Amino acid sequence: MPDKKRLINAACGRENADFVIKRGRVADLFTGRVIVADVLVKDGYIAGVGEYDCENSIDAYGKYVLPGFIDSHVHIESSMVTPPQYARAVMPHGVTTVIADPHEIANVCGKKGLDFMRASAKNIPLDIKFMMPSCVPATPFEHAGAAFNADDTKELAKDFHGIGEMMNYPGVIASDDDVIGKLEGQYIDGHAPGLRGAKLDAYACAGIKTDHECGNLPEMLEKIGKGMYVAIREGTLSKDLSRLIYGVNNYTFTRCTFCTDDRFVGETVAEGCIDTMVKKAIDLSIPPLIALSVATISAALCYGLTDRGAIAPGYRADIVIADTLQNLSVETVFKDGVKVAENGKALFDVPECDTTGVTDTVHLPEITPEFFKHDTPEKFTAIKLTPQSIITEKTEVKKGDKLSKVCVIERHHNTGNKGIAYVSNYGIENGAIAVSIGHDSHNVIVIGDNDSDMAIAVNTLGKSGGAAVVSGGEVKEYLELEIAGLMTNRPAEEVITIHDNLIKAARALNVTEDVDPLLSLAFLPLPVIPHIRITDSGLFDVDSFGFIQE
Repeated sequence: MPDKKRLINAACGRENADFVIKRGRVADLFTGRVIVADVLVKDGYIAGVGEYDCENSIDAYGKYVLPGFIDSHVHIESSMVTPPQYARAVMPHGVTTVIADPHEIANVCGKKGLDFMRASAKNIPLDIKFMMPSCVPATPFEHAGAAFNADDTKELAKDFHGIGEMMNYPGVIASDDDVIGKLEGQYIDGHAPGLRGAKLDAYACAGIKTDHECGNLPEMLEKIGKGMYVAIREGTLSKDLSRLIYGVNNYTFTRCTFCTDDRFVGETVAEGCIDTMVKKAIDLSIPPLIALSVATISAALCYGLTDRGAIAPGYRADIVIADTLQNLSVETVFKDGVKVAENGKALFDVPECDTTGVTDTVHLPEITPEFFKHDTPEKFTAIKLTPQSIITEKTEVKKGDKLSKVCVIERHHNTGNKGIAYVSNYGIENGAIAVSIGHDSHNVIVIGDNDSDMAIAVNTLGKSGGAAVVSGGEVKEYLELEIAGLMTNRPAEEVITIHDNLIKAARALNVTEDVDPLLSLAFLPLPVIPHIRITDSGLFDVDSFGFIQE
């Protein structure tokens, strides 16, 4: 909390301020105006917006002065780097606060994973508001590394900002006691793709206030009309902005936020994140100050962060200086009045994280080609990938069709549990790809066109996990993700280089061009995304919420 007297004295000129940003075009999101004004900063807060003098001044003439951006829903683990490295990637793009759900690592390491994320997020400038994972595991149809019941969740939630996305929407609708028991507090995130009508009413009655899984405009508007916030998402695989932005208008923008959800660090560094979403929204004819409001004050109010999201007296000095609203090239970023990034570069160093208790998390025997032997009938159900989406479709196929074999292997307790199915539209030839990222229980998943390379790919992951590409019995590329099989302590630049090599190696196996070879694979086990999935327990029909028996 700021020292109110010091702020008042600075505003009145009775006490020196820390610095002033002079003559900038200030985005006044409360009135929908852009005003030319000075912004006075004291003790990490804005002391005044008007005409001020200060010995330490920054000339912002002709430039825009904006609030720091807020990512309203993100899984930092999906960046493949630790929170400190993540901060170095997003803050140069103007992100100063993120709402993070660490359910990825919680599903692998339980409380130790939560402790790791919170500890590694200390002493970095990025403000990370952690939500307590509500779905560990996401459903009872897969085997995770940990399990939190309602009592566990409520006890741990005392140290979190709110409750993370409730993916088990059938459990909510059925009034399952354990599921409902987790939904306490003011800030509860949702995950309800396609939910409409009375079922959506039931879901909202549970106190769930957000959703980032809207498939179309009617669904988006219904959810907003029923009191929910809609987080418009631009992740690495799921990109919804160009479809949903047309639901943002003079009424709904206060109930809309921007989020990246699951986004690889390389895409953030190269293409941006929330800043890019604002620019894209403006390009699609959304008024600039409305687009900025969605990225800032709307997200702040959604999560009760009343001290940020605007350039106004008494608000945190989370400030972005950009060239124009249309290009939105972020030049300078301040967090709590401290310059943290300039011209696309982070101005702070970060320590390497202590990984005690979150390594060596892959527990599998040596896998042989025989492990993947699987008989199928003449006709059977397979998984059809949707290009540039995590949505899948059920498709009826027959022996002899061009298919890729996929296998999910329980990796937490070495049970030997496995599910085998077939995928169309992946296209892999003469090789295999294995990853220890398998949302959300994060069992090992491998796909290929021959059992020998599939075995080598899985064995390459070792105890650390990561991602491996194999062809002709040879390991072409391997990225070790020693932290829970999800992240690495390496600098982001190194991770990006190895990841680029992984993608090149995968593309050399003729993986379908408009299918992401790693992320589309990593989402195949997630049994809460329509319409068909493969878990370590078998082929799963999301629509009927049951296994497919053939």
